[in-house]
Amino acid sequence: MFDGFELERIKLPEATLRFRVGGKGEPLLLLHGHPRTHATWHRVAPVLAEQYTVVCPDLRGFGQSSKPADTPDHAGSSKRAKARDCVALMRQLGFGRFGLVGHDRGSYTAFRTAMDHPDSVSRLAILDGIPIADALARCDARFASAWWHWFFFAQAEKPERAILADPDAWYGGSPEAMGVESYADFHAAIHDPETVHGMIEDYRAGLGIDRQHDEDDRSAGRKLACPLLVLWSARDDLADLHGDILGIWREWASDVRGHSIDSGHHMAEDAPEELATELAAFFQTF
Repeated sequence: MFDGFELERIKLPEATLRFRVGGKGEPLLLLHGHPRTHATWHRVAPVLAEQYTVVCPDLRGFGQSSKPADTPDHAGSSKRAKARDCVALMRQLGFGRFGLVGHDRGSYTAFRTAMDHPDSVSRLAILDGIPIADALARCDARFASAWWHWFFFAQAEKPERAILADPDAWYGGSPEAMGVESYADFHAAIHDPETVHGMIEDYRAGLGIDRQHDEDDRSAGRKLACPLLVLWSARDDLADLHGDILGIWREWASDVRGHSIDSGHHMAEDAPEELATELAAFFQTF
């Protein structure tokens, strides 16, 4: 897994992150979603490493990265805090400006990084996501029924108790679909109580402080300064629930392109060749 990459840990001002780095060329930072670790990229990152320096961290709260302290507003798990980690990580690796990819929950951190640190992000790729504020503003019975976990995960203590009673049944996954080593990394994460709590805190932050940050930007008229690629899984429900995905993103950026990919939700595992091809082409011009 990750042939030619180094597995490292780095202490940043607010967190300690586990990450992989490999390849050479312009830097790309890849951010995983829930409930994955950086290992979800193991079929995509080596392909991109033929052209780019690829960095794949466990987000704070996830995998084997450090877990933030709990606070009433969940600020330590906010996408703004995780965005600071992203910029600090890349700067310590010697990259002041980089391409950025985020999937699922990682897409919210990627979006917030590009919004808060426009000078650091050259291009942005969002996979299977729209801004949290838009998802919540558009929430109807269909969304609440399909993505009920957003609201269950916001409750205190109950989500962790439910998940940890049988993590394998809750999350599924298999070595056959994910790869043996990637599955082992994921399996260890979902069985670790601190990691499960850290992942759930990401959702608690989403319904409060993260939504407020998005709404503050909307009110101020702030938009992305970089080109944006949006890809979504054709065999998932993002487009079914929200309709015109690119139209939503055009409210946030002037340079938007994208389309669906024939994949289930975890596209880096389901359609790695197509995804790597799309990303490599998009990031060719920094």
